Amino acid sequence: MTRWLWWIVAIAGAALAMFAPGRHAMAACVALAYIGFCLAIVDAHRRRRAARTVQAPPDDATRPTLVAYASQTGFAEQLALQTARALQGAGMPVQLLSFAELDGARLAGCDQALFVVSTTGEGDAPDMATGYARRLLSGAPPHALQRLRYGILALGDSSYAGFCAFGHALSGWLQRHHAQPLFDMVEVDNGDPGALRHWQNHLAALSGGAEIADWERPRYGRWQLAERRLLNTGSQGDPAFHLALTPADAADLSWQAGDIAEVGPCLPPDVVARLLDALGLDGAVTVRCDSRVMPLAQALATRLPLPDAHLQTMAGLPPQKLIDALPALPHREYSIASLPADGRLDLLVRQTRHDDGTLGLASGWLTAHAPQGAHIALRVRTNRSFHAPPDDRPLILIGNGTGLAGLRALLKARAAAGQHRNWLLFGERSAAHDDFHGAELQAWLAQGVLQRMDRAWSRDGGAPHYVQDAVEAHGALIADWVAQGAAIYVCGSLKGMAGGVHAALSRVLGETRLQAMIESGDYRRDVY
Repeated sequence: MTRWLWWIVAIAGAALAMFAPGRHAMAACVALAYIGFCLAIVDAHRRRRAARTVQAPPDDATRPTLVAYASQTGFAEQLALQTARALQGAGMPVQLLSFAELDGARLAGCDQALFVVSTTGEGDAPDMATGYARRLLSGAPPHALQRLRYGILALGDSSYAGFCAFGHALSGWLQRHHAQPLFDMVEVDNGDPGALRHWQNHLAALSGGAEIADWERPRYGRWQLAERRLLNTGSQGDPAFHLALTPADAADLSWQAGDIAEVGPCLPPDVVARLLDALGLDGAVTVRCDSRVMPLAQALATRLPLPDAHLQTMAGLPPQKLIDALPALPHREYSIASLPADGRLDLLVRQTRHDDGTLGLASGWLTAHAPQGAHIALRVRTNRSFHAPPDDRPLILIGNGTGLAGLRALLKARAAAGQHRNWLLFGERSAAHDDFHGAELQAWLAQGVLQRMDRAWSRDGGAPHYVQDAVEAHGALIADWVAQGAAIYVCGSLKGMAGGVHAALSRVLGETRLQAMIESGDYRRDVY
């Protein structure tokens, strides 16, 4: 319903109230008018927020994140604008530019940049970027880019031979001139909503875990929380849990090692109770939410609540109108730690705790608020860029913390295929408290599934302290494995680990060799 229709409802209700015969008809019309005015106010508020322009940061602000786009049909420009608004809404300063406005000086002045680029024709840059591509991609940069960290959202059509070719050319040029990728390029085939949600997940991570509403919500299935087990009792780090989920439909047991679980979280019960109390509503009343009938309390738990200052605006709305007006909670992504043959979907989830002491939205739901046996909204998303190699080439697996999840699934797949030339380098805090799935890893080492395992404990003293230190320490052997055709897969935290490992690999293998591995798909990352 458009904003004009809300106002028509309000005005019609007011007019009918003036002339309607009978007390009950008058009351109904007054209620209609009130609802119309309320919904018009709510709709206007949402539209003002959505239409907020991307403001240039003040001169004394933190150096802004550059969001640059190269668009042929306007889709890349639209996504760049949504990207910039999402980051700005999370409190980050942003500068939005088209490639026609971008030059070397501006790029060299950035610490962090996000590029949203399309490919046209048989792998060409969009018209607006042809000059930029000619000036920069084919020649030396006018300024050094060593301090630049970047991410790329590449739009393309896989039916063409040059799928996302301009995105790949841009990424190659940036890395050849020492810019550091924040994460692997996100390729979008014909507007694939799953890939766009993956990009949004990266935006949430870059903004410190901000709640960025999904541009398009996943179609979740119903899974049951079958097991929740604390993995790091006594750790100096935040609690980390092994979770096992089983699907309502056995057909949902279908994915490959490297794929992603998109989880639809719920608000904690105490938050829902406070909202119902503030709105004066009965949580047992039934409403229709996400194509199902359910109690209002259950539906409200899946919706982003308005700030306290706006609750009064929503007070008095009928329950169904309230649910229809509130946006859904954003999804969160987790690497899958199991295979379909295991009969369940395993996750490794670490609790996130905010400065005010509250738990993170999804980690809190999965590790604390959802009771054992609860139904979890979950959808599996294909992540082809982290699937295991199709052959038996050697595999070097590098990660830290809950990044072991994605590496564990890859090792399970390699074990099932009888491919045993695998090497795990893994970092955590303490051997005594943070040895995630240690017995399983030791068994794989004994069985030959793992040819080698090196772990770095950052709180135990000695060297190496971190997994990137282990990469450096074993550089000669890593280079030998790569010379024999090994692929390198990295999974874990974006901040600290991913950049440190990338820098260590650059020193160990040389930038030219590492760039060649990126282009051939022999160096892959699933970082968050």
